[in-house]
Parts: sequence; structure tokens; C-alpha cells
Amino acid sequence: MLLPLPFAAFAEDYPTKPVELVVPASAGGGTDALARGFAELAKKHLPQPLIVNDKPGASGVVGMSDVLNNKPDGYKVSVVIAELVILPHLNLAKFTYADFRPIARLNADPSAITVKADAPWNTIEEFLAAAKAKPGEMKVGNSGNGSIWHLAAAGLEDKTGVKFNHVPYQGAAPGVVALLGGHIDAVAVSPGEVATHVQAGKLKMLAVMADQRLKAFDKVPTLKERKIDLSIGTWRGLAVPKATPTAVVDVLRTATRKTAEEPAMREVLEKLNLGFSYLDAAEFGQAMERDHEYFKQLVQKVGIKS
Repeated sequence: MLLPLPFAAFAEDYPTKPVELVVPASAGGGTDALARGFAELAKKHLPQPLIVNDKPGASGVVGMSDVLNNKPDGYKVSVVIAELVILPHLNLAKFTYADFRPIARLNADPSAITVKADAPWNTIEEFLAAAKAKPGEMKVGNSGNGSIWHLAAAGLEDKTGVKFNHVPYQGAAPGVVALLGGHIDAVAVSPGEVATHVQAGKLKMLAVMADQRLKAFDKVPTLKERKIDLSIGTWRGLAVPKATPTAVVDVLRTATRKTAEEPAMREVLEKLNLGFSYLDAAEFGQAMERDHEYFKQLVQKVGIKS
């Protein structure tokens, strides 16, 4: 009688079938676009394809939970997003970054305040003055309650004393559609998620929440230039459940590093107006730990309730 091989033994041949890459965000947004670009380039470095599957909802909880609730065999990999280190502090996620084994970080982007091209405000100062004049009326869209873009707008409230009406969507892409349709006044999402509409003259970016101006939007000031000390943004990376065998994680890490080193990967990100910001597993884990503490303090300070 043949005894079943131990789980780890199967890891040596990994992967023998397609790997599902779960995106915890809606189709059409920056996270989805990054995942699809990465999956296409990774074909050179993995013997099996990565199949992208969008599972939006609850600011990323739906998609990331799906991966954690499945067998830790490497056949479901999560795109992890900054909400991973925010939602636990709002009691909106029963997991934390410590439940994952990081593979690598691929990208990091600041938040930006963007409005319709025909909006009456042409500077961040005019926008904030209008918000101050009518507390709680300025509708600012985000990618879900407790999402990074919700916290970015809340951080702006905290630094300037304004009060917004935060409007949650199932992701950045639906929020941008709502802005284009005139249903809200602004979004606090990343530059990459509004870039095509800004370039088409339908939207205008008033400020970015970065330490320095972005190369692709060099005419848009940072908040720091405008004497508002706020720099906040998202990141996106890959991770698997903590119990995933090391042999499997090593395969994914090597393939991810080689894919990230491809000049075409930078081109994909540049086309999407997303910032390339690679960190290997150890450094990514440390960065998540730091961010977990930062957002814990910010959530307490601005008093966001779940």
C-alpha cells in the first residue's frame, strides 16, 4: 500500500498547474492593471501561468480572506494592498499582515486629490477653502470604508481642520467613474488611477501626497509644498498564507524577482503611471510591520470608526 507523500514533498515540483493570482480590488483599477501586467511577464519565469481573478469587496478583505482560507499550497497567491495594515485597527479584518508570508513588494504610490476638469477649484487651497466653508458637504470618494484612500482623505482632514463627506466605493475605479459622472466632488486615489482622464482633460489633479513631485505629473504640487505636512499612499505586493512551504515560497520569490527585474515591468508600471518600488520578502515584511504601527496611530488620532 502506498502511503501519501508528505505535503512538503509536493512542493519540490511546484507548480504543476496554473496558479490563481487573487486581486482584492475591482477590474480597471491600478491593482488589477498591475496584477495583469505582472502575470503576463511572469510567464517567462514560471512553468505555469498566473491566472488573475478579481475578488473586490470590503476594502480588500474579500480577496485577501479568500487566499488565507484556502490550502496553503501556493496555488492561490494574493496581491496584498496597504489596507492589510489598516483594516485590523478598524476591526474590519480578522487577519493581519502576520498571517501572510511576503513574497515581494512591487509598487508604491501616493494619494492625490483629483476633481473634475470643470470644477470651480484650481488649487488645493481653493478646494480646502470650499470644504471649510461647508463642513461635511464636500463629497470625497474612496475605495471603501477603512481603505488607504479613506485614510488619506482623513489624514488631510486632520492636518487642515476640514470635514469631508467620505463616500465609499468597491474600489478606486468605480469611485473615479462616480467623479466623472458628477456624483461626488473629488477622489483621494492614486495618480495612476486617474491618469488617463487627467490626460484626456476630463479631470484635474490639485495635489499629490508625496515627498516630491511625480515625474509624470511634474506640474502638480505636493501637499508639503503647500505647507501641509502629509505624505501618504498605497503599496501593492504578493503574499501567500503563512503555512505555505518554504520551497513553494522560494519558487515564487525567485520568479517574482526575475519578473520585477525585466525592463518591461518598469514599462508596464510607467504606462499605468504606477511607481515601481520593489522590496524582497524580508524588507517587505519589515515595511508592513512599520506601516501597521503608523496606521494604528492614525486611525486612533482621526477617530475613524468601523
